[in-house]
Amino acid sequence: MSKLNIGIILGSTREGRLSPQVGEWVKKIADERGDANYEIVDIAEYKLPLLGEADASEQAEAWNKKLFELDGFVFIVQEYNHSITASLKNALDYARDAWINKAAGIVSYGSVGGARAAEHLRGILGELSVADVRIHPALSLFTDFENFSTFKPADLHLTNLNGMLDQVLAWSGALKTLL
Repeated sequence: MSKLNIGIILGSTREGRLSPQVGEWVKKIADERGDANYEIVDIAEYKLPLLGEADASEQAEAWNKKLFELDGFVFIVQEYNHSITASLKNALDYARDAWINKAAGIVSYGSVGGARAAEHLRGILGELSVADVRIHPALSLFTDFENFSTFKPADLHLTNLNGMLDQVLAWSGALKTLL
């Protein structure tokens, strides 16, 4: 059986965002495992306008094409006002069929580890028929980011990250049989 393709989705598009640092950490650890093909998928690169406000057929087609190539996902989610970013919600809404019967893990960060954003994302993923896994690395802006800007995760997060990746791969492999 060929390796699964797992997209590490950066959930923010704003200038100065921290998600690329977190995404690179996830990818580095995931690549060291050698058990799947991992790639960072930056929603900022797709330049999706607000859904319904402009003709975005070209951007939406590219976004959906990328999602269809992936067997599962790891969302890098930062908490904004107790929820996910508007750009991530918009990107989720631009696809429908590409999400169905796939699995996802969540790596969140914020003042309380991004837990509230992760819980909001779980509800949205359920509506999109994405099975989200239980293990969830939650990173603190106070202890895992030096001066709130340089990502320096505590070693204790490796256990949760690897456990989450184990679950994403198991569920992605099982759900792939439904596609």
